[in-house]
Amino acid sequence: MATLLKEASTMQMMRASVLLAVSAVASAYITTPGFLGGRLAQSAAISRASDFNLRLRTTNGAARSARVQSIQMMAAATKKKSVSDLSRKDLEGKKVLIRCDLNVPLDGKKITDDTRIRASVPTIKYLLDNGARVAISSHLGRPKGGPEDKYSLAPCGARLAELLGKGCVVTKDCIGEETSKIVNNLKNGECCLLENVRFYPEEEKNDKAFSKKLAAPFDMYVNDAFGTAHRAHSSTAGVTEFLSPSVAGFLLQKELDYLEGAVSEPKRPFAAIVGGSKVSSKIGVIESLLGKCDKLVIGGGMVFTFLKARGLNVGSSLVEEDKLELAKSLEASAAKRGVKIILPTDVVLADKFAADANTKVASVNDIPAGWMGLDNGPESTKLIQKELSDCKTIIWNGPMGVFEFDKFAAGTNAVAQTLAECTAKGAITIIGGGDSVAAVEKAGLAEKMSHISTGGGASLELLEGQILPGVAALDNASSGAKTVAATGASAKDTNYYKNKNPWDV
Repeated sequence: MATLLKEASTMQMMRASVLLAVSAVASAYITTPGFLGGRLAQSAAISRASDFNLRLRTTNGAARSARVQSIQMMAAATKKKSVSDLSRKDLEGKKVLIRCDLNVPLDGKKITDDTRIRASVPTIKYLLDNGARVAISSHLGRPKGGPEDKYSLAPCGARLAELLGKGCVVTKDCIGEETSKIVNNLKNGECCLLENVRFYPEEEKNDKAFSKKLAAPFDMYVNDAFGTAHRAHSSTAGVTEFLSPSVAGFLLQKELDYLEGAVSEPKRPFAAIVGGSKVSSKIGVIESLLGKCDKLVIGGGMVFTFLKARGLNVGSSLVEEDKLELAKSLEASAAKRGVKIILPTDVVLADKFAADANTKVASVNDIPAGWMGLDNGPESTKLIQKELSDCKTIIWNGPMGVFEFDKFAAGTNAVAQTLAECTAKGAITIIGGGDSVAAVEKAGLAEKMSHISTGGGASLELLEGQILPGVAALDNASSGAKTVAATGASAKDTNYYKNKNPWDV
């Protein structure tokens, strides 16, 4: 009894602490006089709430549930201002710092996929077309403590200039007098690209002095980098202490509208497809979605932890032995909530983990010793197709198998094709970042989905119900403003996005 009371007390303290953090963020502007004071109070509250995100990830299900509920309260309390709230009168002549995600793959100095650059263009063009003087900031790669030529943003600057149809000089630094001079000399409707912000270790530490230097030449801030919105870095959060307004760009707005809007107010039936190798990496997502979806499709390596928890032999397939009880509890939770869990009925087996492995298809009830499951079988694919056929909202995060090997890509490709067909019938289909995006692109079906998220970790954390520091740091929306993640409407519904796809630049 004493142990139970202690656990209950701990739970109450956790709930109270998170709620205090939520309250602090929501009321920062009200309780602290002055712009800078309000910013500092808000930043501190975001930091405390984010710390609790980290601590509560490893606690029991009830504590995580309390965290999710608290953060949902925060989302409702702190709807954010968007760039669509800013008119030409607000922007003309103003020096705007926009954080984009230009972290693109390179082969030497050649960009091999410019998707992220193209995705940033609509917001940049909106700012330029309304007479702003724009400086773009981003990171590229993981520099080790200082400048590295291979991580220079110069190739991104050249591609931006092509897409924008105007010059885009790349500064030698992201801070300092020379950089400020270039920014100050920009004419209305002109832009530049600041060199890689991660050339300074202070960026990832959200160092206050560095944040102040980065913000120094500017009048306002726009965050359009959803892919880094889950990081409390100087260029994603710290600069907002010194710049007002600080608002969301069209891409960030669109990501939140789709991911938060679809989950909070989905058209039903609502199905979630969660794949990947390990249950442990998707616990938060599964727990969060169990409270919202009607059907949950489990795929990838984590399938075999669930199957073994059901008492089946899984051969040499990947199993997290320490997560068997968790798998049982997740299935029990789904049953209690009336959520239908769909697991494979047959799988493609391999005699080794390799592209040239010998393969065969077997029922999940007859997996022999020495063989491992690396993809869904044809009957499983038919089952998934049937279960998804009537769904109006579908979110997919994680592949069904080892799709990098052609022999084990059929299950993932079939899900991608099914989602494309569902989209054509009017369903909202959202590809929630990471490997599932790569799978859809590899299948050549990206254009047939409602939304492809540009954020890997950010998508995952948002689906888990966590605070995104880069969003929490932005200005709260005034009553009647077009808000981020407020209505669940697509960002395409704003005037600038009407009939415009952010990939079609």
